[in-house]
Amino acid sequence: MEDSDDQRAAAPDPSCPPWALREYAVLADGERGAVLDPRGRIVWLCAPRWHDDAVFSALIGGAGHFTVEPTDPWHVWGGSYEEGSLIRVSRWVTADCVIECREALALPARTDRLVLLRRMRVVRGEARLTLDLDPRPGFGAARMREPRCERGVWTAGAEGLRMRLAGAPDAVWRDGAGLRGDFRLREGETHDLVLELSRGRENGPLDADALWRATEREWRAAVPDCSRLVAPRDARHAYAVLRGLTSVSGGMVAAATTSLPERANSGRNYDYRYAWLRDQCYAGLAVAAHGPHPLVDDAVRFVAERILEDGDGVRPAYTVDGRPVGRERSLRLPGYPGGNDHVGNDAGAQFQLDTFGEALQLFAAAAGHDRLTEEARRAADVAVDVVERQWLKPDAGLWELEDRWWTHSRLSVVCGLRRMAEVLPGSAGRRCTDLADTVLRETERRCLRADGRWRRTEDDDGAEAALLVPMARGCTFLKGDGDGDCDAATRAYIESQLAEDGYLYRFEHPGKPLGEAEGAFLLCGFTMALATHRVGDRIGAFRWFERTRAACGPPGLFAEEYDVRQRQLRGNLPQAFVHAMMLECAVRLAGESTLP
Repeated sequence: MEDSDDQRAAAPDPSCPPWALREYAVLADGERGAVLDPRGRIVWLCAPRWHDDAVFSALIGGAGHFTVEPTDPWHVWGGSYEEGSLIRVSRWVTADCVIECREALALPARTDRLVLLRRMRVVRGEARLTLDLDPRPGFGAARMREPRCERGVWTAGAEGLRMRLAGAPDAVWRDGAGLRGDFRLREGETHDLVLELSRGRENGPLDADALWRATEREWRAAVPDCSRLVAPRDARHAYAVLRGLTSVSGGMVAAATTSLPERANSGRNYDYRYAWLRDQCYAGLAVAAHGPHPLVDDAVRFVAERILEDGDGVRPAYTVDGRPVGRERSLRLPGYPGGNDHVGNDAGAQFQLDTFGEALQLFAAAAGHDRLTEEARRAADVAVDVVERQWLKPDAGLWELEDRWWTHSRLSVVCGLRRMAEVLPGSAGRRCTDLADTVLRETERRCLRADGRWRRTEDDDGAEAALLVPMARGCTFLKGDGDGDCDAATRAYIESQLAEDGYLYRFEHPGKPLGEAEGAFLLCGFTMALATHRVGDRIGAFRWFERTRAACGPPGLFAEEYDVRQRQLRGNLPQAFVHAMMLECAVRLAGESTLP
C-alpha cells in the first residue's frame, strides 16, 4: 500500500540543493545556530532556541531559507571567520565584481529573541544581489501570515513567532513563498539586512550599526588571547565555537544540527541539539587547562545543577534549559542525502557511569582555579554517592552502546575520584581515595590482561580508543604493585589496531575494515595526541595533532567523524567535544596548561 499524503515525506526545496558538509559554515550566539551554505543561503535555524522547531530546515529537506547571493550565477565563493568570533565574512567573486557579506547572530543573545545580521559590501565593481527570505516555522509545516511593510520594516507571524525584517522595503511578498528583492550596489557601498524572530511583539529599532557594535564588543570580551598556544588562530576559533554553542543557562549543545548522517544510509544520524553532560565536562576541562575563563563557570554550574536535581537519575543529555530530551521521532522530511530526519534522542534515557567521573574531574579543575562553588561542592558529594552505589552496574559507556561493564567508565570515575581527593580536605578526600582504590582493584581483576594492557570490557579484548581519555587527563595506572605501565601498553595496542593513515578510529567492527565501517573519530585523534604527549613522545603527539587538525572543511569546523579516503566530514557540526579536545591539545602541547 502506498503512503497517504500525510505519511509521505515532503519533497526537498529545489532552490536549496545540498552541499558536502565540509562547505557549510555556522553562526551561533549561545541560544541557537544558523547553518550557512557557500552560496549565501541560510538553510538551518531553530527558533527561538536550539531545541525548538526549525524556521529554516532546507538542510534536511524541509522548507524555509534565507538567501543573499549575487544575481550573476557565474561566480565563485569563499569566506572566513573574523578571528576570535563566529562573525562570518562570505566572499563572492563574479566576472565583474567582488562582494563581501558579513554575517552574525547578534550578541548579547536573548532566549526568546534572535537577531540575524547580514551586511553586504562591494569591494570592487558594481554588483547586483538577490534576497530570498522564506521563513517556515514548524520544520517547514507553517507559513508566515499577515505580512505587511510599515516604515521600511516587514512584519509577519506564525506558530507563536513574529518576524521583522529591516533593509528590504522594496521587496515583494509572494504568497506562499515569502519575500523576494534585488539590490544594486556600487563599489564601496554597503547595505544591511536585519532579521528578527521573537516570541513577543518587539517594537524597538532594528539599528544595524548599534547591533554590530554590540556583537563585536561581546565577541572581543568572550574569547581570550591564545597567542602562546600551538596553532593560536585555530585555538581561538575552537574557543569561539564553544562559546557560540553555550547558552546563558550554562548548557552547551553537542552540535548545532540534527540528522546529518555519520554513514550514508546506515540509520546512524541523530539529533545533537542538546547538552550532553560528558561533552560539557570535556569542554570545561579543556578551557580550564587554559585558564579560569567564564566557560569553566558555565560548565560547572550546568553540570552541578543537573546532578543536584537528578542524583542517581542523572541523564546523559538535557535541553540547554535543563529539561529532559524527548524520545527520537521522525518529521517525515527527506533528510540530508544518505540520512533520515530525526528530532529527540533516545540516549537521553541511558545510564552512563563515566559522566560522573568526568563531572568530578571538572569540579576538581574548577577547585584548582578557586572556582568551585558551594553548589558544585555539594554536587561533587552527590556524584561520589552515586558512584559508590552504581559503579558495579553495567552502563552504556562513552559511545552509548549496549549496557556492559565498560573499562573506560570505571577508569573515568577512578580518575575523577583521585582528582577530587586532591582538593577535598580530611575525611571527604580519604573517602574519594578509598573508593577509587576499590573501583580500580575490581577493574584490574576483571579487565586488566596479564600482559599489562586494558581490555575493552571484562569479556572483550578488543582495542578501544575510549581508554585513551584517562591517559589524556594524566590519570596513570600501573600494573599490580607498580611493575609495568598499563598506559603505555594500552596506548601502543590501540595505535597498532585502530590507526590508519594518521587518523584514529573508535573500535573495530567485526568483519569490516576500519574505514569502511565508519569514519575516523576526530575526538579520538586529539585524545591520542594528548595521551602520546603524556607518555613523553612530543614529536608523535604533534603528528597526531596536526593530522587530526587537518580534518575540517574550509570554515574550520569539525564534525564528529572524518571519511579519510574521501576527505569529507561525517555527522553533525560543529561537534563541540572535538573543538574542545583540539583546544586542550593546543594548550598542553604548548606547555601552557594551568592545571596538571
